[in-house]
Amino acid sequence: MERSGEVSAIHYETGKPVRIKFRGGLIASVNEIPMSEELNDVFVAPGLIDNQINGYRGVDFSDPAAATGKIRMAVDAIRADGVTTFFPTVITGPHDKLVKVFRNLARALQEDEEVRTSVAGFHLEGPYISPETGYYGCHPFEFIRKPSWDEFMQYQDAAAGNIRQVTVCPGAEGAMDFIGRCVRQNIIVSIGHTNASADQIMEAADRGARLSTHLGNGCANLIDRHRNPIWPQLACDLLTPSIIADGHHLLPEEVRVFCKVKGPRNIILVSDVTHFIGMDPGNYVFLGSDIVLSADGLIKNPVLNCLAGASFPLRNGVGNVMKFTGYSMGEAIDLATRNVSAACRITDRGSLEPGKRADLIIFQMEDYRMSIKKVIVNGKDNSSGSKN
Repeated sequence: MERSGEVSAIHYETGKPVRIKFRGGLIASVNEIPMSEELNDVFVAPGLIDNQINGYRGVDFSDPAAATGKIRMAVDAIRADGVTTFFPTVITGPHDKLVKVFRNLARALQEDEEVRTSVAGFHLEGPYISPETGYYGCHPFEFIRKPSWDEFMQYQDAAAGNIRQVTVCPGAEGAMDFIGRCVRQNIIVSIGHTNASADQIMEAADRGARLSTHLGNGCANLIDRHRNPIWPQLACDLLTPSIIADGHHLLPEEVRVFCKVKGPRNIILVSDVTHFIGMDPGNYVFLGSDIVLSADGLIKNPVLNCLAGASFPLRNGVGNVMKFTGYSMGEAIDLATRNVSAACRITDRGSLEPGKRADLIIFQMEDYRMSIKKVIVNGKDNSSGSKN
């Protein structure tokens, strides 16, 4: 399929109308053009990047039986919501299952070019997280364990080397050595689901941890107001936190404070969306526990009294950041594009610059709601209708 063409719309950062030409799947030029009536309220931005997607529209990426065709359907649905690059996220489970899950995901990359184009790597969130009540969230407690490099290498082998990010609790036995080994293998280490001390968090950062997984979540409901894992992660300039701004996981004032402390260049948005996105409200089973998906999109585990992932796409978080913080459209979208590209070392995309991959979204923004009109991935039109 031809991977060349052009689009005209208002630049999401400058507010000026531009014509973007692309050839061979790469942006060739970005030039200002006169304003015309058909460009009113129609914007162009880089495709969104999400480093934490657990599943989509009925397809669970932690299901070892998910067929390549089903994973491709999930990729198409993710793209339709404006995300052109993402990390399928695999969560805590028994060893043999995780091996099968990564083998299955690697097979999908091999068998389907479009899956390969949008999947920039895998994110392993657990099993190397805190076993303390509240801090492991909805992850199944019985499979939480201390980090093991030999075990992890079995996952990496099964994944054909595609695990790009690991979420780790720095307080776990052996975590510091594990973090160092990951960093030497160019694997991004993220701190999360932890009750680690300030000293442990700082040591993890000194050893090369660079992200914080959904800061403010993966945390007990009741914590010490002074000595808790949130403050040291906010205070550490080496750590870039991801946040879930779906309106459920964090209060507006939390989002506001996190953005003020870290600044618009050192924080990223994630969806943490599960395969329940798009499903009818009701009672379901997730990770062996009963969960409730409410009409307002909240996914709750009543027994553990915690959230069980999210049900809103990343574009919702963009609008919420604008509403909660007063960030401009450009600043809010950068939290889901440019900043993620830098934090996750996906250097060939994430901005509207010549030479970058032609991953583009054409959209409208009304009342802080991003409505996707067209999606271009690697220079190819992947539009499947408007998403509101």
